[in-house]
Parts: sequence; C-alpha cells; structure tokens
Amino acid sequence: MAQPTKKNRKPAIAVTRTDSERLWRLAESFAHRNRAVAEELLAELDRAKVVEDGRLAPDVVRMGSSLRFTSDLGEDRNVTLVFPGEADIAEGKVSILTPIGVALIGLSAGQSIDWTARDGRVHRLTVESVRPPMPSALPAGASQELRTAS
Repeated sequence: MAQPTKKNRKPAIAVTRTDSERLWRLAESFAHRNRAVAEELLAELDRAKVVEDGRLAPDVVRMGSSLRFTSDLGEDRNVTLVFPGEADIAEGKVSILTPIGVALIGLSAGQSIDWTARDGRVHRLTVESVRPPMPSALPAGASQELRTAS
C-alpha cells in the first residue's frame, strides 16, 4: 500500500474539551440528515488533540473564532465559525455542519487542509489569521478560563 503523501496528510488540530463534547453530540444528532458531513466532523474530532478550555492557543480555530482564509480558488475570505442556528453566509457566519466548517475546526494560522466541496471537488484552504471568540460567545465558564490562561 502506498504511503500517504505530505499533500494528502491532514495537519494536526486541537479543540477545547467543551467544543469537542458539544460537536460530538451535534454530529451524532445530525447524522440522519447528512451522514457524510456528520461522519467527516466525527473523524476530525476523533483525530483532534483535546485540550482544557482556556488552554487553546488564541490562533487556533474554535467555535466562535473569526478568521481569514485563502483558497486554491483565489478566495480570500473573512468568516466566523458558528453552530448551525447562527449561520448566515451574508454575514460571513459559516456553520460547522458544512464541509468548509468541518475543514476549519482546530486549524491554526498558517495551516492548510484539503476539503471536499458538496460537488465532490477537492480544494485546498489556508488559514491566514485567527481571532479568538469574544468572551460573550464562549460557553459558560470558558470566558473566565480564557482570561486566566492569557
């Protein structure tokens, strides 16, 4: 069997314990509606390093992070990664339950990943910069931990 090439290898990612727990439940409950996206999210969560809330580096994409990414399609976009009920593409709020949302979770500034669009084509995106979520957007208790970890 051929060894995976560096281009196809996925970068190391990290998520907070709270995000991990919430996203596992979300993916499992969403599986009946869109199995492919749910399974991709579960696979990303399975390979992610889980860190305590407040211990994630500020340049790592987590739920509520605002970020800038570029793509092989020439895109240069500013988005915020959100839960499905908050998604609004006109406002740049991308749902975690989209192929691009799944690709973004856990990446840090400078990392690239290949992701498969709904049309089946593979694209590459690179996270250029990340701003952590505002304390009001964090789960209860996490904003205090974020302040103490800084």
